[in-house]
Amino acid sequence: MNLKSNWFALFMLLGGAAVASHAEAQTWPEKPITFVVPFAAGGGTDAFARPLAAQLDMQLGTRVLIENRAGAGGTVGASQASKAAPDGYTFFVGAAHHAIAPALYPNLDYNLERDFIPVALIARPPQVIVVNPDKVAAKTLAEFVAYLKANPDKLNYGSAGGGTTHHLAGELFKILTQTRIVHVPYRGAGPAMQDLVAGHVPLVFDGLGSSAAQIRDGKLRALAVAAPKRVPAFPDIPTAAEAGVPGYEVSTWYGVFAPKNTPPAIVERMTRELQKAMQTQAIKDAWERNGSDVPDVTGKAFATMVSAETVRWQKVVTEAGVKLD
Repeated sequence: MNLKSNWFALFMLLGGAAVASHAEAQTWPEKPITFVVPFAAGGGTDAFARPLAAQLDMQLGTRVLIENRAGAGGTVGASQASKAAPDGYTFFVGAAHHAIAPALYPNLDYNLERDFIPVALIARPPQVIVVNPDKVAAKTLAEFVAYLKANPDKLNYGSAGGGTTHHLAGELFKILTQTRIVHVPYRGAGPAMQDLVAGHVPLVFDGLGSSAAQIRDGKLRALAVAAPKRVPAFPDIPTAAEAGVPGYEVSTWYGVFAPKNTPPAIVERMTRELQKAMQTQAIKDAWERNGSDVPDVTGKAFATMVSAETVRWQKVVTEAGVKLD
């Protein structure tokens, strides 16, 4: 076979693969899709993943199921999802925690950037400092910091697990305020929130998405949001800078990823479906209630953001000397 024939054969092979991929995307989905959520039910990831899955149910004409796989700061579920068949029927709902994990878990059996395809950023609510009003008398952040300085190591703070944004938000707060609080990791934001509301732990540095309802109901007191400006849905909660802790800014984010080697046409289809879902009024309203904007960051732009976040959190972990408990 001459060179010209070889190139023709290669062209036909690639063209055939592209046609097959397009045809596959046209018929997809033909069965239920699973979103692997790597935290316990009831946490911040759930607060965004479940409404989005319900909207996709209607758009795709098939069930989008949530599978909660908690453990090790979200890395157990991430590991499982990284090994899923790349057939378009398993997606991973990752979070800022997964950009932190490489700095704290040196022996991960997956790589967020190598083993996943970033599909779309779906939400980015800020962190919020929330306390149980029956356990913490302070009404303002300044009063709370004064109490902590007078009572080192007397209070515990819960987190969604070691190495999560909840954990690092707490450690950063301690550095900036020169206070000492004891870290208590949970298996997800949901269990931490349950214990906070019940009074078993007095304080959580939480993603606003998982504590918004409890703040509105008066079950929790929000002392400040770790954001550069106030959140429109919670205009009465001051920023940390306004409340006396300048420089304290921590936001979390949630995104949908596909296992590597998922057909490009299916990834593109899911991207379009996510964009469509997030422009519905139901999703916009839910995101506003949970203190998040509706981002439009997909594909390469999302991949670039993930890379930058991984570098940023590596620096924070190193400078703060954070170690897993």
